[in-house]
Amino acid sequence: MNARERAVLALEDGLVFEGRGFGHHGETTGEVVFNTALTGYQEVLTDPSYSGQIVTMTNPQIGNYGVNDRDLESAKPQVAGFVVRELAHVHSSWRAEGGLEEWLAAAGIVGICDIDTRALTRHLRTAGAMRGAIAHGAAAVADVVAKARAARSMVGLDLAREVTCAASWHFDGGGHERAPLRVVAYDFGVKRNILRRLAATGCDVTVVPAHATADEVLALRPDGVFLSNGPGDPEPVTYAVEAAKRLIDSRTPIFGICLGHQILGLACGGRTFKLKFGHRGANHPVQHLQSRRVEITSQNHGFAVDAAVFENRRELELTHVNLNDGTVEGFRHRELPVMSVQYHPEASPGPHDSHYLFDAFVALMRERRHAA
Repeated sequence: MNARERAVLALEDGLVFEGRGFGHHGETTGEVVFNTALTGYQEVLTDPSYSGQIVTMTNPQIGNYGVNDRDLESAKPQVAGFVVRELAHVHSSWRAEGGLEEWLAAAGIVGICDIDTRALTRHLRTAGAMRGAIAHGAAAVADVVAKARAARSMVGLDLAREVTCAASWHFDGGGHERAPLRVVAYDFGVKRNILRRLAATGCDVTVVPAHATADEVLALRPDGVFLSNGPGDPEPVTYAVEAAKRLIDSRTPIFGICLGHQILGLACGGRTFKLKFGHRGANHPVQHLQSRRVEITSQNHGFAVDAAVFENRRELELTHVNLNDGTVEGFRHRELPVMSVQYHPEASPGPHDSHYLFDAFVALMRERRHAA
């Protein structure tokens, strides 16, 4: 570890951590956040929802089981930077195809290790997520702080345009049904495992770019529309909100996850707000209000739907609540086939607590198909 060069992590409020650099040699900026998952660092790194963010892992040792192509949530690492306490010298797993450090270096991801991630996390919990910068080498601390303060803010930032696919494509999930349900999935930063779960429940999935219009989607004659997860602030993604409004009016079954959930909230007349430090991890308790059942969920979001919408719009029903802070985790339309959740039911912290949501989406589509 001593052979690694000096590196600095600076926050916009002037707090500085000195450690050692790893991954790609260079500098980076982004919103500094923390994730409390004990495993799954490769899934975190490749989740497009982390675009523009410097991710801190609270688990003290990272990299001990290496990396492999099967655990990718997208084609490449998406984070702006990576922060860990101890980077494992040796990886050991029968599934490993390489080491974390070499993989990040090849992908151009700047990292820093050997810092007190507990102190950093406690500071972010108190002060809130904020802009930061990582610099390798002999950069002056004042210069790194200045770069953190000059970084773009997550508020008002449309990152869906930056991570979405360039053109529509078909997901080959090995569908097992003779006449599968046709689903059009908006790619605001979609995770591969979401597409796998849709395919596993009998869906034939076509993925479309974030800017696809409602008319373009309806021309594909879908049985249902899926609004994916993604990074950034939902409010500037106005083109997706307008498309969602049109799709709701068409009575096409809709299922939203994460950013897709927030976009549906906006389309239904609600508003969103930025959380102080967000929800990121694989151990967040959520209660399904109808059954009173508690699900252990995987989460990654910095914005939330304001619960006031359920007082103003009686046709909307709050279905899920976060037990840590009482924020909205899911809702449905009482009259139309629209449902959404803030967390990630395709992930497996429970390990299968939330898979029923995909079955519920399928049930909405089958009901509409039979009624047609």
